[in-house]
Amino acid sequence: MNATTLDDLRPRKPGGLPRAAVLALIAHGLLVLALSLSVNWRTSEPAGVEAELWAAVPQIAAPRAVPPEPTPTPTPPPKPEPQAKTEPPPPPPNRDADIAREKREQKEKLEKQRLEEQRKEDALRKKKEREQEEKAQAEADKREAEKKKKAEAERQAKQEAIRRQQLDRVMAEAAGTGAPGSTGTAAQSAGPSASYAGRIKARIKPNVVFGDEVDGNPLASVEVKVAPDGTIVGRRLVKSSGVPAWDEAVLRAIDKTEVLPRDTDGRVPSAMLLDFRPRDF
Repeated sequence: MNATTLDDLRPRKPGGLPRAAVLALIAHGLLVLALSLSVNWRTSEPAGVEAELWAAVPQIAAPRAVPPEPTPTPTPPPKPEPQAKTEPPPPPPNRDADIAREKREQKEKLEKQRLEEQRKEDALRKKKEREQEEKAQAEADKREAEKKKKAEAERQAKQEAIRRQQLDRVMAEAAGTGAPGSTGTAAQSAGPSASYAGRIKARIKPNVVFGDEVDGNPLASVEVKVAPDGTIVGRRLVKSSGVPAWDEAVLRAIDKTEVLPRDTDGRVPSAMLLDFRPRDF
């Protein structure tokens, strides 16, 4: 291949056209010959033929083919959004069941009210019963107190009657009560016999209960009132020994004795003063 010069590429003057035509014909002829020779009816593959074509006249290249604008892909229609799964509507309310429930609730309410009223009535009834019992007990206590008071009054009246009877008897016997050989002029002896006090103490001594130790031998004087038959109707501490326990022991002993013996003349003084000492018993 010959080197291409700058002059060869320049456009030729109008007078060189025949030459160009000749060259073109030669080139076409060579091309036809090459095509004929390349036809081989044998089964072997034909050898490759290379050819170079040169244009005698420079040609301006055609403008680059503009690629066709891409056909816009049709936008598929939007898929429908899946509908949210909805819960099935609740079944219609069972009116019969509601009515039955309301009746049951109303019945329970009425029963509760009845029980509450019954509780209040029971509490009120118990309160009234308790008040009646307290009132009855108060009346019973009052009657018992009145009964005791009446019994005490009757006892005192009885004792007073006995005392009056004994006093009347003593007054009746006042007209000479001395011994048959008495030389006195009084209606009765002035006092008991010498041994009478010892007899009285001997009667009271077994009933004295006293075990305390005391200093000395304190004296307790007691006035004793006696009925004509010797029944003790009263006693009073005239002089204390200074030892309360000994005083109480003497009074208890007198109460326990109840009856005193008669004197030698058969009489019992209506009142006498007795002295008691711990060491004498």
